[in-house]
Amino acid sequence: MRVAALQLSTLPLSNSKLDRYLQTCSQKGVRVVVLAEYVLNTFFKELQKMARPMIAEQSRHKIEALSHYATIYNLIIVAPIVLVEDGKIYKALGKFTPEGVEFVNQNFLINYPHWDEDAFFDNAKSDAISFIQFDYHGITYAAINGFDIHFDQVWIEMVKRGVEVVLVPSVSTFGSNQRWNEILKSRALLNSTYILRVNRVGTYNDDESLWKFYGETYLINPFGEIEKSLNSKEELLIININKEEVNEAKETWKFQEQLRIREII
Repeated sequence: MRVAALQLSTLPLSNSKLDRYLQTCSQKGVRVVVLAEYVLNTFFKELQKMARPMIAEQSRHKIEALSHYATIYNLIIVAPIVLVEDGKIYKALGKFTPEGVEFVNQNFLINYPHWDEDAFFDNAKSDAISFIQFDYHGITYAAINGFDIHFDQVWIEMVKRGVEVVLVPSVSTFGSNQRWNEILKSRALLNSTYILRVNRVGTYNDDESLWKFYGETYLINPFGEIEKSLNSKEELLIININKEEVNEAKETWKFQEQLRIREII
């Protein structure tokens, strides 16, 4: 099973670049494609300065494009998107397929003084954990926005649902490389899952600092090892998913077996 990660900065209004990459994916036998955060929309700090009707139009344009490309290239496309509904604004993940579109709001939002998504977006606070989930060719996929990786509840719910591949679009910056690597390698090992982390590239300048999004998109196997990775430039990563490796990891470490014995899953 072939999966692709598009490591990009914010896309221009024209869809020609997106079309070219997705056509390439289709030609190479890819069926699942993942985009990073703030690629369809401008970066969060820029969104704060934009009128909501303009954000809504930006998103509408990209939603129409991805719906079209999913159909003509027969793809499942997973991409973070900002939704504006009834004057409210939500940070969500979209799944685009030939059969239609599904949106799921992000569970947890960054709430730091310099980057306060929690105060800006209207995502509901809930005890229930939600994420994109789908089965394809006998493999169970889930997709979560990057900040959600830090919370145990999200991973517990994935174990309960038998997720085998986790797709993680992110927007990491400020030299957080090593921290992300260690967190995700641990999660992959403990959950016996593949993790495809897709980070954006590019920069954002404000009056105080340079925000550099460092890329380093990679695949981690179910044994917690980084198998393939990109550098900090715009690039396409195509990887293979092998369900037998997931089963081997589960049989080797037996973490899920312990949870079943204790009736946790």
